[in-house]
Amino acid sequence: MNRVALYRAWRPQTFQDVVGQQHITQTLHNSLKENKVSHAYLFSGPRGTGKTSTAKILAKAVNCERGLEHAPCNECSACQRIQSGAVMDVVEIDAASNRGVEEIREIRDKVKYAPAEVRRKVYIIDEVHMLTPEAFNALLKTLEEPPEHAMFILATTEPHKLPATIISRCQRFDFRRVPLTEQVERMRMICAEEGIEAEERALHYLARLSDGGMRDALSLLDQVSAFSGSQVTYETAVAITGGIPQEQFQELAEAVLEHSIGRALEIVDHFIQDGKSADKCLENMLLYFRDLLMALMAPDTMALQERLHDLEAHRQLAERFGRERLFAIIETINRYQVELKYAVQPQTILEVAVLKLCTDTGTATVNISDAPWKQELDQLRAAVQKLQQEVTALRQQGIAANRTAAMEPADQPGMMSRMRREAASARKQPARSIKSAAALQMFIEQADEAAMAKVLDQWPLILQQVKDRKITVHAWLIDGEPVAVAKDSLLLAFKSAMHRETTEKPANRQLIEQVIQEVLGQPLSIATVMRNDWQAAQERADDHRATSRPEVLQLTHEEEPEEQEWIKEAIQLFGEDLVKIKDE
Repeated sequence: MNRVALYRAWRPQTFQDVVGQQHITQTLHNSLKENKVSHAYLFSGPRGTGKTSTAKILAKAVNCERGLEHAPCNECSACQRIQSGAVMDVVEIDAASNRGVEEIREIRDKVKYAPAEVRRKVYIIDEVHMLTPEAFNALLKTLEEPPEHAMFILATTEPHKLPATIISRCQRFDFRRVPLTEQVERMRMICAEEGIEAEERALHYLARLSDGGMRDALSLLDQVSAFSGSQVTYETAVAITGGIPQEQFQELAEAVLEHSIGRALEIVDHFIQDGKSADKCLENMLLYFRDLLMALMAPDTMALQERLHDLEAHRQLAERFGRERLFAIIETINRYQVELKYAVQPQTILEVAVLKLCTDTGTATVNISDAPWKQELDQLRAAVQKLQQEVTALRQQGIAANRTAAMEPADQPGMMSRMRREAASARKQPARSIKSAAALQMFIEQADEAAMAKVLDQWPLILQQVKDRKITVHAWLIDGEPVAVAKDSLLLAFKSAMHRETTEKPANRQLIEQVIQEVLGQPLSIATVMRNDWQAAQERADDHRATSRPEVLQLTHEEEPEEQEWIKEAIQLFGEDLVKIKDE
């Protein structure tokens, strides 16, 4: 018997046949007995949990010829014909392929006519969340004023996508995942009826793969039985479904525990040779070590007892690892699983992850640098250091300005001269806050060439270390270029403002500074600037150095009294040795 035939043969026929949804079926059965049937129902929940089957059972129940109390009987003509889909008044619609407003308008036009074969017209709309907004609006009008002879049953796996106006007009029932024990019990009963001998371990494995969906569990059972005949073993179930046996993960865990790199790589190579993808291997590894941690910390959990067939063996192995190392292993696997999404060579990432697990002693101790109070303290220190640097630069600029002002006479020509120089300087420099200009000037005037050379030499290693710890931070940092080092600060120039702002976030900046300290052996706080601003600051510095070179100022001797004041001012500014008065 093929997979489809097996599922259809054991499809629920009554409310009692729906596995794991007793809270819903009992409510529906009571409402039928009391003749309190609603005009619209909403069945929501994961796939394969019985939503559509319950809808068809309800359609049979409201139209059963023997009445509502014991409906459906599955013996009368109405029940049998509805089950086979031969009644035109019970319509099942797939909203994924009939999602437009025209299809819903057609239903609205036909629903007002009385049923031709049974008592009630029943419309079962599966995957109703796929309807367009216009179709929902058309359906809403029908749900607001439905005919007495009509009933709507909406089924969906994503109820959050439905408008609130639709949900409010339906009786909602949330289907839950079928517990593993009930799935195994139902499959055991089916195997007994079909003459299939199945190992208990194989049934548990298939139930775990179904993820709480009874339909998927029966489909997998049929797939395995079609291959192996009347004998269903655990090894066959794993081979047919493309899974990885627990024994192999146990062997891998033993190799990691004993730091046996060669053995661990052989197991990984065996996974790849069997056609297992790298991402699936890492995912299953993460789940296996999760189960080990749960077996160590919460062995009495009902869900864990259902999921693990050999709980005691998992607990003993977990005790050998210890809680701290299991935490570290799970964290490592999770980090490499994220990197695997962007990897060109997934197998290499898988092998590196296994090597990391084997070589890491792996105690998941709390890093004091990650403590919240330590992060806040580091941020305050960085802010204070930055303010000190800016204050120092401002003081230096203020002293220079005061000296210049003191040298100039307090007369009108001297004031005009200073104003001309300030206006010229303003024309050369773009508008910029004093703080930013002072900080850039500090990096230019007090640049540490030796430290900068060391940073440039180790920068590729710094980028790699940041990538190993958090790949998203590396994606932002790679846009930055180290351009200067001054007073234990590293200046990074960015092309993109978004990359610069993200790098400046406290958590990202702390990670980068920690890596820099580990690689260079000395702490450096990072500062950021846009690349265009840095280039403009360098050009202004070059212009300033060029104009500040000592040159001989030539002035004519025959001048008006106002021009004589300029000569005095020139002598005061540059000294008598540098001023030469020349006659015309």
